[in-house]
Amino acid sequence: MKVILLERVDRLGGLGDVVTVKDGFARNFLLPRSKALRANSANLKVFDAQRAEIEARNVRNREASEVAGAKLDGTTYVLIRQAGETGQLYGSVTGRDVADAVAAEGGKVERAMVVLDKPIKALGVHAVTVRLHAEVSITVKINIARSVDEAERQAKGEDVVSAQYEEDKALAAEAASDMAEGGAGSAGNDRDYM
Repeated sequence: MKVILLERVDRLGGLGDVVTVKDGFARNFLLPRSKALRANSANLKVFDAQRAEIEARNVRNREASEVAGAKLDGTTYVLIRQAGETGQLYGSVTGRDVADAVAAEGGKVERAMVVLDKPIKALGVHAVTVRLHAEVSITVKINIARSVDEAERQAKGEDVVSAQYEEDKALAAEAASDMAEGGAGSAGNDRDYM
């Protein structure tokens, strides 16, 4: 299906371009979201008559997104989630979770604006791209931790998963040395039972 783009769309084209897309993409995404019009003679005339107005509206939307993006760019949001000892989450963090975290702090971000190639499934600080407008993208940081204390440690740059591993390893070594020095199971205690 041929459509006239009413705004810039990634991997398709810019405002006013006539492009050919699959029918389902046009019917289910471009047309309902007012990102395009069907490319027929009547719509081409309407578009040519309203082109200046459409371009001005697009510039206003982009400027509003740039102002909102300046406030949000580089901010950090903390998400508390349950995770195993290796740092793997029980579940995952999705675009909806990121949008909810930003909205809870007063930002205006919709789930569809969050760009995640794949869900986040591990503890740590992750950079997430948020596309506020077709031409305006920002990056926010999502700090995923098991507790607020752990989130603060991660924010300072500490790798809490490896720190926990090292701590557990030291405790195991200490317990082993206690056993060797005469704790439970030593040779002196075995003679009493013989």
